[in-house]
Amino acid sequence: MKKITLYTDGACSGNPGVGGWGSILIFENKEKELSGGELLTTNNKMELMAVISGLKALKEPCEVNIYSDSAYVVNAFLNNWIENWKKNGWKTSNKSDVQNKDLWLELIALTHTHKIIWHKVKGHADNELNNRCDKLARNEVEKILKNI
Repeated sequence: MKKITLYTDGACSGNPGVGGWGSILIFENKEKELSGGELLTTNNKMELMAVISGLKALKEPCEVNIYSDSAYVVNAFLNNWIENWKKNGWKTSNKSDVQNKDLWLELIALTHTHKIIWHKVKGHADNELNNRCDKLARNEVEKILKNI
């Protein structure tokens, strides 16, 4: 099984607002940058899209170390939020609907294809690859804003 490193980040100008995401896939010292954006979205959606898009770019099942500064994404897996949401009919602990359920379901399906190891990194710190993902995401926001 190939070992892949995936760095991800999302950004939003306003929340909701114009958003962007960025991902960097690394395999044997080769890097591939991915990015995209949406006109009306949220930061959390962009964080999810960064991970989903990175995983969807893989052509076969892999072992993937995912590095994200999003507590929303990482903690959902590391702190068993997803299992609790499923048990509670996709309700949060305060009984409200889980936001972005469609994206969570897509991400969960991808985690069944790949062996995922989650890593929470500090955002906007000295992590070069996280900062590059942030720049990719912010560049997508700027591109969209220029065209509206």
